[in-house]
Amino acid sequence: MTLAERAYLPAIFQGLSITLRHFFSKKATIRYPEETRPFSPVFRGLHVLKRDEQGRERCTACGLCAVACPAEAITMVAGERKKGEEGLYREEKYAVSYEINMLRCIFCGLCEEACPKAAVYLQADKMAPPRFERDEFIYGKDRLVEPVAPDARSQRGIQLTPEQAQALNAKLAQPA
Repeated sequence: MTLAERAYLPAIFQGLSITLRHFFSKKATIRYPEETRPFSPVFRGLHVLKRDEQGRERCTACGLCAVACPAEAITMVAGERKKGEEGLYREEKYAVSYEINMLRCIFCGLCEEACPKAAVYLQADKMAPPRFERDEFIYGKDRLVEPVAPDARSQRGIQLTPEQAQALNAKLAQPA
């Protein structure tokens, strides 16, 4: 071995060249949550319970999504709709409570495929936000059901004045 090889000079320069090459290259990290990477076209994200054209909940609490879920993340309680609730629920039977444990969910999309009424949908542009407490990952109907358009609220029994509907439309139009 030469004197330079015994002093590890070629190995030191080789290591420094690798370090400098990586130092000036494009960074692989992003500033999440301010920046997000583009999603894949087949990405399955956050769940949503859809409404029909009249603003009624599509879910009829058949339980097929819960049976199809391999992680057993979905639980629901079915109930009968009462007189006067025809504008709220599509069928006589509806989900009184519908919960998805996002810590157990593997986002496979089998619940979406199993639903005969197309009520469960996995959004392609949103993922479950980070939380600090475990109980915040259990999503109930308050987080899952698609919001009602402000103009349709007065038709469904939720009384809004035209000014309130316009203000709510403006608030919903603002980026979050």
